[in-house]
Amino acid sequence: MQTVASTLALFGGPPVRDRLLPYGRQTIDEDDIAAVVAVLRSEWLTTGPAVAAFEEAVAARVGARFAVAFSSGTAALHAAAFAAGLGPGDEAITTPLTFSATANCVLYQGATPRFADIRPLDLTLDPDRVAAAITPRTRAILPMDYAGHPADLDALRALAQRHGLLIIEDAAHALGAVSRGRPVGSLADITIFSFHPVKHVAAGEGGMAVTNDPALASRLRRFRTHGIVYGVDEREPWRYDLVDLGFNYRLADLNCALGLSQLKKLDANLARRRAIAAAYREAFAGLPWLTLPRELPGMQSAWHLYPIRLNLDTLRAGRAEIFRALRAEGIGVQVHYLPVHLLRLYRERFGYRPGAFPLAEAAYERLISLPLFPGMSDGDVADVIAAVTKVLRAYGR
Repeated sequence: MQTVASTLALFGGPPVRDRLLPYGRQTIDEDDIAAVVAVLRSEWLTTGPAVAAFEEAVAARVGARFAVAFSSGTAALHAAAFAAGLGPGDEAITTPLTFSATANCVLYQGATPRFADIRPLDLTLDPDRVAAAITPRTRAILPMDYAGHPADLDALRALAQRHGLLIIEDAAHALGAVSRGRPVGSLADITIFSFHPVKHVAAGEGGMAVTNDPALASRLRRFRTHGIVYGVDEREPWRYDLVDLGFNYRLADLNCALGLSQLKKLDANLARRRAIAAAYREAFAGLPWLTLPRELPGMQSAWHLYPIRLNLDTLRAGRAEIFRALRAEGIGVQVHYLPVHLLRLYRERFGYRPGAFPLAEAAYERLISLPLFPGMSDGDVADVIAAVTKVLRAYGR
């Protein structure tokens, strides 16, 4: 093994790439630039016509009645927790294998996030374990569509209806995903999306909450703008009132114009992501050292990430050394995510310890996300395949 490993870039050998390929990156074209410039030349910079147009376009794309734009996906999650009525004494159940914002939005409202373990097949929230975690204080379930693969919303909705709970779906990874023939965004009480630069639609920053419930939509809109309502007295058109303690979570016209332009290319971007995922699947299918992500029957992933899981019992090195070896080869791999319950805030506040959610923890120990974004060339894809094969062969038993 030492002879083979010595050819790795980690030990001084030539790397597959001289320049690091990131795991995700936005793709901006001249149409996108023109859309933003048009706003700069208009009378509006923030909260103008592009906001409403972006909201309408996203709602139509995901099959929802209402869409409310926010300054980030995290702000949209916070607003969803507010709109769901979460408060002190309440609990909401979510997955430990997610970015911390999914659980933090519950904390923002003074409620308590509880966790249920994941399903190993798709790394999303396990409905059976959610059922076991429900208490008289539970008010909401927050599934997260890990890597772009839809969580089992049918099972979770049945559970929510049985217990009178709301579902807030964190679909920051899953714009364009499909669950049993229905678009993600049309299934939960509230679904949130993200427009961070590595996501399917890049708006610089931004998020969106969608719902079919007019009352939830109204609460989401108020929360975005300080909790203010306008038009309270027709005789005094300037008068407004403050009815909730909201925030300034508005998204600017500049971001919405970019988001609108990007949304027109969503189908092409999804097709490219799926083609790259298919190329990885074909290239890695025969390698014994890793487990590949898969789409469960009836599901279409949006392939935000391509998370491989190392079969550590077949390798002579752990995840950390293989991660460093891939980085040395010029491949900008990442890990998604450190389990939330093991982060310091959650350990100290709630007393969580390793072993609390063994399936999520075991998955985390093996996970590495490979680069996957629409702007990758076929040569970039070939470099990732070459580097992964080179490194795993070097460390394989």
